[in-house]
Formats: sequence, structure tokens, C-alpha cells
Amino acid sequence: MDFGNFEKKIGYTFRNRRLLEQAFTHRSYLNENRGEARDHNERLEFLGDAVLELAVTEFLYAKYPDKPEGDLTAYRAALVNTQSISDAGTKLGMNDYLLLSRGEARDTGRARQIILANAFEALIGALYLDGGYEVAEKFIGEQLFHKTDEVVDKRLWQDAKSKLQEIAQELTSITPRYELLNQSGPDHNKTFIVGAYIGTEKVAMGEGRSKQEAEQDAAQKALAAKGW
Repeated sequence: MDFGNFEKKIGYTFRNRRLLEQAFTHRSYLNENRGEARDHNERLEFLGDAVLELAVTEFLYAKYPDKPEGDLTAYRAALVNTQSISDAGTKLGMNDYLLLSRGEARDTGRARQIILANAFEALIGALYLDGGYEVAEKFIGEQLFHKTDEVVDKRLWQDAKSKLQEIAQELTSITPRYELLNQSGPDHNKTFIVGAYIGTEKVAMGEGRSKQEAEQDAAQKALAAKGW
């Protein structure tokens, strides 16, 4: 895989190219290619997640000096959730460089979003190790910070679960509930699938890297399914 064009796109040339290759390597690829001397991206993702959270927190703290902690936390969650960072990865063309098993390569939709979001965080981890915090922060700023005004102005940070509960109680007098339907993956990188129910009706299913994120995804899809 030639990553030269990708490096040009992000404006950074890696000194250690193996870090860049590792960021794009999904565990499933190594399961099918056991002879290859490379690591998968889960450790880099773990590191990149922390760097991403710090960079976005610093940015929001400076941008909104009068906002309380709760608002800043909601803004941050909207900027770094799976949808947001997988969209950023898609715009960078990261899908073209992912190293996946044949089965994973056929996946689309939410499953691919999660893989792409993980790779985006792993890339941040690789940038941090190769070039330091300032390099990683610059990349994060270029890819995500421009979304902030839209997130705030359009209230994209609003809690989907709260909105679903408010409308469901108003229209049906029923409080939505959430049920964990499935979980898979290693302890540090699980995928959760949750159902959103109104009464006995399963309105939608959501997926996420935590139960909370899966519930939010299910609530958002339930709002869409109900036309609310």
C-alpha cells in the first residue's frame, strides 16, 4: 500500500512509516495475513482517543470562556463521536487505505463507520508518536474544529435520548427504554448494539463503542423512524 498520496493530503510526512501503516491495519486483516510482521491499530487508537479528547477540550475551553462545563462536555461529545470522526475520515479518503479482512471489507453502514472512526483515532495516535502533540493537534484542528459553529448553532449536541423521551412522553405517555441486544470485540474495543423501545415496540437499533453511545444512536434513529 502506497501512503504517499495520503501523506500529501494531510500535509505531513511520517519519519516512521510503520506507524502510519499500523494506524490503518485492522485486527481482522492480521487474522487473514498471519505471516505479515505488523501490528493492528488498537493500541494507537487507545492513545489517539486521549490526544483527541485533550485537543478538543483545549479548543472548546478557549473558544467558549463563558460556557459551563456541561455545555462544553456536550459540544465535545458531538465533535468526537463516531459519526463526526468517521465523516472526517471519509472526506480524507481513509477508506481507500484501510487494511481489512475480506469479510470486514464488505461491511458498510454503521460497522464501517466504527472501523473508520477507530482508524481516525489510531492515525492521531500515530501522528502524536511520530511528530509530537503539536502535529497531532494541528491535524485534529484542520479536520474537526470547523464543525464547532454548526454543532452549536444547530444544537447538534443535544442529547437524542432526552429529546426522544420528551416527545414520546408527550405523544404516547410512555417513557422509552433501552435494551442491550449484543456486544462483541475485545474488552478495550467493544461494539455494542442496543434496541430502543416504546412500550413493546422496538422502534430502532443503535450501535456504538459504548452502551451510552449505542443508546444515543438508537434514540437518534428512533426519532427519525417516528418522524419526530
